[in-house]
Amino acid sequence: MIRCLLLCAAFYATTPFLTAAHAAEDSASSKPNIVVIFIDDLGYADIGPFGATKQKTPHLERMRREGMKLTSFYGAPVCSVSRAQLLTGCYGPRVSIPGVLFPQGPTGLNPTELTIAERLGPLGYATACIGKWHLGDQKQFLPTAQGFDHYFGIPYSNDMQRVAKGGDAPVVPLLRDDKVAELLTDDQQSRIVERYTDEATRFIREHKDGPFFLYFPHTAVHTPIFPGEAFRGKSDNGRFGDWVEEVDWSVGQVLETLEEAGLDEKTLVLFTSDNGPWLIKGADGGSAEPLRGGKGSTWEGGVRVPTLARWPGKIAPGSVCDAVSGTIDLLPTFVCLAGGELPDRPEIDGRDLSEVLLGNSAQSPREAHYYFSNYQLEAVRQGPWKLAVAAQRETMGRGVSRDAKEGGRLYNLDQEIGERTNLAEQYPEIVAKLGRLADQMEAELGGDAPAARRPAGEVANPTPLYPMEARKPKPKASGKKPVALNETVRPEVLSAR
Repeated sequence: MIRCLLLCAAFYATTPFLTAAHAAEDSASSKPNIVVIFIDDLGYADIGPFGATKQKTPHLERMRREGMKLTSFYGAPVCSVSRAQLLTGCYGPRVSIPGVLFPQGPTGLNPTELTIAERLGPLGYATACIGKWHLGDQKQFLPTAQGFDHYFGIPYSNDMQRVAKGGDAPVVPLLRDDKVAELLTDDQQSRIVERYTDEATRFIREHKDGPFFLYFPHTAVHTPIFPGEAFRGKSDNGRFGDWVEEVDWSVGQVLETLEEAGLDEKTLVLFTSDNGPWLIKGADGGSAEPLRGGKGSTWEGGVRVPTLARWPGKIAPGSVCDAVSGTIDLLPTFVCLAGGELPDRPEIDGRDLSEVLLGNSAQSPREAHYYFSNYQLEAVRQGPWKLAVAAQRETMGRGVSRDAKEGGRLYNLDQEIGERTNLAEQYPEIVAKLGRLADQMEAELGGDAPAARRPAGEVANPTPLYPMEARKPKPKASGKKPVALNETVRPEVLSAR
């Protein structure tokens, strides 16, 4: 807490105050607006600043020129976990969100967990969540029950479609606050980026006197892929590239709205993704090159995500930082920049990134980064060194490669970002050091007897958001054993833990 207060004091010292009569007003206006643009399944190499060439992303290139490129920023292997981490500042297992939540599930983010919105609201922030939520679709788990003033979006993945009662086509619900406003068919999903963007820019204009926190988690570019009509066929990378280009357009609309409202220098905009690309989707799945692996894995390609931060006058233009950081660090960073403070309890895994973003440090504020797959700790990173302590599958839907069946593998990510050369025999002292860190974290959060895991929220009798047709019986299995998926953690499995 003391460190955060000192950093915040240094930040506010850079903001001039006018007169005592204007002190209260100036104090409020000095709090930065915060916008988090969170993309779904966007790979490390899917935007121009990180190497994409087949789809054009000029607005993200602008963010890179005018802000910071974070090259070692981490999400989580799958959707719900990464969202829980971003909003609570904790690893998914700490808050018992280890995998993907499903519609009408009994489990969600526990209402006792304090989200970024709940931390910033008392500091005078207007808050809104626009887009994909995916932390439980029961009323007590929705954004408006977790500190957000308003919500507009699809509450889970856009492929979690069901046929509504009396209907003949699969749909997903579009919510406004905690009520279903519409049921969207596939064709109607093609306007979802446009509609989210209209809501987001309207929120910015309506709250231009600030401060505000806009959490903008896109449905794109999760499959099924539905680029808007104006973007179809525009890229050189099929419909996937088209949807990336529409996401880039949306970023441009946000930046333009901030500029028109005179909020550029008052607003921190952070762009990132929840996890790596869904590689088994082929042309619809994106790229993590030169990283190894994809969505559902704890290889770098599954969890290291393309990230940009822009704040004119505060973040140096054209800067690049390779310090280890991630979604768990956003909550403490935003609270500090807003002039707040965090109590010592409950435990938060993230650390304040203010010094990194403001260019005062190139060092990670965390001792290490931990890679969980569900409740299993699979790897730990400190500096350039990454120790895999368990087997790692390549990506969701694929098994474990021959060179990854055992733990105890050591990689130097500065020397070889692709994680192919095991250096454990050459550096036994580093293996031992990182192994001790892994053992400590495993005892704290992993396995069947964790010392510091907090419970998820649970509902006794979950109800659907809209009346649905009964599911047709599934055809009998072929007898072949399917490949296990990191993606899938059914609600009944979660609630049994």
